[in-house]
Amino acid sequence: MIRGRLAVMLAGATLSLVAHAQSPAGSPVLRSSTQLVVLDVVVQDQDGHPVRGLGPQNFRVTESGVAQTIGHVEEHTAQAAHAVVASPPEPPGIFTDYTPFDPHGTLNILLIDALNTPVKDQTFVRYELQQYVKHADPNTRIAMFGLANRLILLQGFTSDPAVLRGVVERKLIARSSSSLLPSGGESVTDQQRVSDRSNKVLSVAAPTSNGSPSALDLAANLREFQSELGAMETQLRAHYTLDAFNTLAHYLAAFPGRKNLIWFSGSFPLNVLPDPTSARPSEISTLDQTEFREMVNLFTKAEVAVYPIDARGLMTQPTFSAATLGSTVHANQVRRFDADLNKFSQSEAAEHAMMEDLATGTGGRAFYNINDLAEAVSSAIAAGADYYTLSYTPSNAKEDGAYRPIRVEVTGVDAARTLQLFYRRGYYANDASVPKPAQKPDPFAPSPEEGRALAYKHAAMSRGAPTPEDILFKVRVVPASATTETVTAPDNELSLSVPANGPFRRFDIDYISLSSELTFAQQPEGHRAAKVEFMAYVYDTEGRLLNATGKNVSIEAKTTDVAKLMRGIVRCHLELSVPDRAETFLRIGMRDVATNRFGVIEIPASSLSSLPPATDTPAAATGRPTPPQD
Repeated sequence: MIRGRLAVMLAGATLSLVAHAQSPAGSPVLRSSTQLVVLDVVVQDQDGHPVRGLGPQNFRVTESGVAQTIGHVEEHTAQAAHAVVASPPEPPGIFTDYTPFDPHGTLNILLIDALNTPVKDQTFVRYELQQYVKHADPNTRIAMFGLANRLILLQGFTSDPAVLRGVVERKLIARSSSSLLPSGGESVTDQQRVSDRSNKVLSVAAPTSNGSPSALDLAANLREFQSELGAMETQLRAHYTLDAFNTLAHYLAAFPGRKNLIWFSGSFPLNVLPDPTSARPSEISTLDQTEFREMVNLFTKAEVAVYPIDARGLMTQPTFSAATLGSTVHANQVRRFDADLNKFSQSEAAEHAMMEDLATGTGGRAFYNINDLAEAVSSAIAAGADYYTLSYTPSNAKEDGAYRPIRVEVTGVDAARTLQLFYRRGYYANDASVPKPAQKPDPFAPSPEEGRALAYKHAAMSRGAPTPEDILFKVRVVPASATTETVTAPDNELSLSVPANGPFRRFDIDYISLSSELTFAQQPEGHRAAKVEFMAYVYDTEGRLLNATGKNVSIEAKTTDVAKLMRGIVRCHLELSVPDRAETFLRIGMRDVATNRFGVIEIPASSLSSLPPATDTPAAATGRPTPPQD
């Protein structure tokens, strides 16, 4: 159900601001809090076919072992999905961060992870995706993302197979492995050669008598150094992966319904399953626990099911390769050979266990030791297209931040049928009221909350990153004049690290949004106020910041009528100078400071250069946004 629609005027053009969906019951949903839990459940028979026609009487849900009263059950099927109705084309120079969607359909995300995948496996993934897009269902909505040291949007949601083919052909060209992968992306066999060299030194070394380090000591130190370096690189990759998942979860939370996140990776350093009883080791123990909980709750709120796919395909023991079997070390050290076999087996088992935990904990399915990755994508999309949405109010109303395990059972079905259920296995109760451990304040360092806010701002406003839709707004961007300038507009800040010499073309940027998109907090004086940050950045094609401008604005409502306040209009005007040279990109954002929610639009400057200069002066073009009036 659409939340609302309001026609507003900007420079003579009628703009429609469309809000996102509510819960099936029509009330606001807090999927990661104890007010309401929304759970997607995939029910399949033993052959993997969807089981349809179930109702509330067929489901039993327990939370922390206590039976819950299910308030709502809704069935979703692939056949019930409707075509997305595109919004009318905007007039030249008018842009919005709103993405049309089908509230009855399922969104699919292909995440190509170059951070954790060697280049040879990236090439294999690209080939398999080429096979998939040849036969992609035109009714399937897919977006594609790349993960390097940060998350990059390669293609927004589309159901056009031709567009997907273009992305796979032009954008998924593996160039290099991440510098954080062992030995720059070498295989286990390559790493084994390094270990072999250390073993060879150990086998012939003898201690010295003059007290200096022996070759034996140096070899042992080398092995310890390699081990410490590998652990550090893995932790860094886990941190980068966590940041990327947080950014992706923020982006996906704006869309209603289920999302299938299909993650291609050569290793999985991060497990989003927050099960404190799991005995399996995870790099998450070294990460920011608050950021991890935030990510888990965002995934819960966004209804994301993760389908990890091992980009390495069918794996074999590297110790049986021709290169390794030719090593004289293994010929002379059978014990070391056995140790290498055990190490590989344990590493592979741990990876697969991590994938299974990740999939099981979010309601997805893991795919590994298979070479047909195209079929794995098809299976993941098909499995996530038919599901049930259950909602209930937890009997335990405490918001204590504890992890709440969930168990779902299906009853009243033919006992001869063996059913498979896929659903999220738990969530963190809202921990806003839980006191945080006391820490010695650093007057020169931001608080952890400020640090996370700055990190998300950086991610949201980075060139090529997903464009959040937490706040819906429209913006008009047109040249301020037909000529260029040698100086920048007032309040513009040129980058100190990347020269951005003139001439510059100045652009007028005029925002418009609804008051209902912002958070108006009650003030001690009795009125309500919101804090908003407006930002406009210029980037080059390599993602380097060239110029920036922005305003921080406090909006005080002059009405006590909340309903009237929510119908108000917010405006702002910025002026941004863009270097008049090679291709550049404008990243325009709006942030609700109280909740750190963003709306972002990215525009190629080339799409603006042919627009005529503005001939009017919008009402809000002289400074601060217009607050709602009585």
